[in-house]
Amino acid sequence: MKALAARRRHPAAFVLLLLFGLVLMGGSYAAFAPSAATAEGTTASAKDVETGNKLFLANCATCHGMNATGTADGPSLVGVGAAAVDFQVGTGRMPLAQQGVQALRGDRIMFTEEQIRQMAAYVASLGPGPAVPAEEFLSGGNVAKGGEIFRVNCTMCHNYAGSGGALTRGKFAPPLHNIEGKYIYEALLTGPQSMPVFNDMNLTPEAKRDVIAYLHELDKNNNTGGHALGSFGPVGDGFFLWLIAMPIMLGAAVWLGRKAA
Repeated sequence: MKALAARRRHPAAFVLLLLFGLVLMGGSYAAFAPSAATAEGTTASAKDVETGNKLFLANCATCHGMNATGTADGPSLVGVGAAAVDFQVGTGRMPLAQQGVQALRGDRIMFTEEQIRQMAAYVASLGPGPAVPAEEFLSGGNVAKGGEIFRVNCTMCHNYAGSGGALTRGKFAPPLHNIEGKYIYEALLTGPQSMPVFNDMNLTPEAKRDVIAYLHELDKNNNTGGHALGSFGPVGDGFFLWLIAMPIMLGAAVWLGRKAA
């Protein structure tokens, strides 16, 4: 017993125990992490990676570095995954038109879908990261569950109706109307700009699909009560009353008073 107690007090015991805990934690994560079934079914070839590298050097290396490890003008792309590239380039945010506090969605996409896939394959080859979601996780979600998830996690920035809102230092949460399901999923997965990352551990692929279903349902809604005024709530209503309704009523009162005189 004394020999066993002495071993427990050995200086290396704590280090060995710490290493054992790390190995156990890593093994548990590998065993219980979400399946890669959420990834896109196509596998990138060596040719895709090579072509993607050439496209990257010609269009992205100025800001992100020749090896995609980042510069003063752009972050490292090692480990961001194919989903981040597909989102940023597919929505026209990248290549960045000009430096600013936030990259804006562009109206013109500079690359074809194949070229975007090739650049995504190259960036994915640099380190493990989120993959482009499979089609099965982009449709068929539960609208009611998606609404609950959205109201708990997203309304504080994007507004209850997905109309967007202002953030700090000139940034903003963009409106979410008529957004493709793939880009909603990828934004949740990668956390672009000021958005937090909702990985598959804290928001399952099924939950992401429900959020997509909810947002697409909002796109179908008809405002039977009248004009929605941007769905910004009492702020928009207040502006309408003070800037339009009140002047009209005051003008009508003055006109009626002069007519009676």
